[in-house]
Amino acid sequence: MMALKMQSGLSAAAIGQKLGITGEAARQQLLRLAQEGLVEAQNISAGVGRPTQAWSLTAAAEGRFPDTHAALTLQLLDLIRANLGEAALDTIISAREAMTREAYQQAVAGKAQVKERVEALAQLRSGEGYMAGWREDPDGSLLLTENHCPICAAASACQGFCRAELAVFQAVLGPETKVEREEHIIAGGRRCSYRITSGTRS
Repeated sequence: MMALKMQSGLSAAAIGQKLGITGEAARQQLLRLAQEGLVEAQNISAGVGRPTQAWSLTAAAEGRFPDTHAALTLQLLDLIRANLGEAALDTIISAREAMTREAYQQAVAGKAQVKERVEALAQLRSGEGYMAGWREDPDGSLLLTENHCPICAAASACQGFCRAELAVFQAVLGPETKVEREEHIIAGGRRCSYRITSGTRS
């Protein structure tokens, strides 16, 4: 698990090399961890031949690593509520939402197609630790997924963060799109996912 924590998307052979064991031994360990819901594989096609399985940690596995920032975040939220009130906390979340929206909009500027914006958004979110990805489904809709929530403690304590996230995605992807949350880590989902529909997909 530590090897995947340090570098996600590794093959069994690459993990075996890092651990000093055979690729088959690493694969057996990965299958055991997959049964426990701690790792998952994605098939990566490299042209001719069988696709390679790229392994990554699940959100459940991420929870096994210590996170002292979570305790500090919860303390700060409690202090804001106790000393400044709920309205002050809402103001802070709204300010963070505006700052994030502006940064994302600058990053996707010039990308006319919805798919391009979704791809850029997934890259931005992955860079922030959300382990994001996206795909286009047969019906033409797009699915943005986030396999990890680095602010899970804060989001659990204050749903305003999740509301702001959805609002940012809608603003960044444009008025011609509709963004709906399908899965939610805070509600017990394995991940957060967002269905994106648009009349101008191409």
